[in-house]
Amino acid sequence: MTARLIGHGAAGLPDHVDVLVIGLGITGTGVALDTTTRGLTTLAVDAHDLAYGTSRWSSKLVHGGLRYLANGQIGVAHESAFERGILMEVTAPHLTHAMPMLVPLMSSVSPVAGGLTRAGLVAGDLLRRSARTSRETLPGPRRVSATETLRIAPGLRPEGLRGGLLSWDGQLEDDARLVANVARTAAAYGAHVRTRARVMTATGTDVELRDELTGETRTITAKAVINATGVWAGELVDEITLRPSRGTHLVLRSGTFPDLRATVAAPVPGSTSRFVLVMPQPDKTIYVGLTDEPVEGEIPDVPTPSEAEIGFLLDVVSAAFTRSLRRSDVVGAFAGLRPLIDAGDGSTADISRKHAVLTSRTGVITIVGGKLTTYRRMAQDAVDCAVATAGLDAGPCVTATRPLLGAAPRDQLARLEHPERLVRRFGTDAALVLDNARAVSGLGDDELLAPVSDDIPVTLAELIFGVTHEGAVDVDDLLDRRTRIGLVAADREVALPLARRALDLTRRVAH
Repeated sequence: MTARLIGHGAAGLPDHVDVLVIGLGITGTGVALDTTTRGLTTLAVDAHDLAYGTSRWSSKLVHGGLRYLANGQIGVAHESAFERGILMEVTAPHLTHAMPMLVPLMSSVSPVAGGLTRAGLVAGDLLRRSARTSRETLPGPRRVSATETLRIAPGLRPEGLRGGLLSWDGQLEDDARLVANVARTAAAYGAHVRTRARVMTATGTDVELRDELTGETRTITAKAVINATGVWAGELVDEITLRPSRGTHLVLRSGTFPDLRATVAAPVPGSTSRFVLVMPQPDKTIYVGLTDEPVEGEIPDVPTPSEAEIGFLLDVVSAAFTRSLRRSDVVGAFAGLRPLIDAGDGSTADISRKHAVLTSRTGVITIVGGKLTTYRRMAQDAVDCAVATAGLDAGPCVTATRPLLGAAPRDQLARLEHPERLVRRFGTDAALVLDNARAVSGLGDDELLAPVSDDIPVTLAELIFGVTHEGAVDVDDLLDRRTRIGLVAADREVALPLARRALDLTRRVAH
């Protein structure tokens, strides 16, 4: 197939494809990569942009399934651990890393609760082994002393601290970056990937598509249509009923808890199994989350955290650390909606991370539920259904063994002599990002690699690449999805001139 770049609008698209995918979050881009690597002609579209919905609002974790094991969901837990291993060791080692997680054994954590947590961590390590993820990738759990606990997390309250439980899970460089990488890989294998192309109506064999840039509409036919729009799935297929829940995170400056070396699982007072995570990020911020609140009524394009959720998160963290957080410490906040399947009994707790493939009366195949870590398996199941239902002439699924663009073994990534930030975000494509910026702008490396500010490590080189290779159309695409600058409103204002400059430089070349 012909390698392509991510585009926007509907101009130049074929009238017919084997598979048409609706939605360019992590599941939709995963479906596009799966279909095109099976030899199927593919069109994947979104009304807005890559990672516009839930896929940019996650905790940025690659979970091993411990939570689901605790709930007795052994199958879901094993699937999660298996997919975590694939992401960290095969498909995206450049975008993932081992994340130390510390559970402080405070006075509020009873010995019984501490024992149960430790048993859970041991069970989680058994999951890692069953998934054949190496100890080099994810070390095993261990008990640490109070002294070591405070060295790892200096800001914890020392009073009554008996020590801590240290374990390891996976963490993403950035969830939206993973989506962009999967989309770019799908396009490189030949998929048509288009943003700003809204599906107005859909059946199992055709869609009415509106170009959101020109307003023009057209009909495209397909042998199979897959709905991967997450919490908005019911807007295209009225037979789908979901019960979304909202998860809120806060954004703090890294200086709020200086020298924090691990994610801290702060216990929720009065609970033996609930924690709030305090997660250091690679961009000099800390995320605090998350909540689980039911969502009623119309589903917004961009969810808004409630003040009650913000207050709850601040209170839990303040109880664990010596510094009492204030509302003014919160420099940003974001919320995502989980596309939970309606169990019909008013509860979503037991099925919150299962996924389902559903076929509508008109033949539209919908993939719902699940979570970011298991996106590849969700895509595989949806495509398997499409192949069987439509009788497609397709090869086997290869996405478990096919690395994303820029991926390489960790020892090879460590030897790359390119800017560390670019390697972290683009892997072996770091050189491509810089060479592209040089060619487009004619500027020197000092200017292309200079960070926006001391607090904002984003560079002009990666913003230019976001336009030329990742389909960014405007400053919102660059600041809110190709990078995460937009999570902090003050930082967004500072970075606006550089984003506009990137767009201006690329438009000059285009014309």
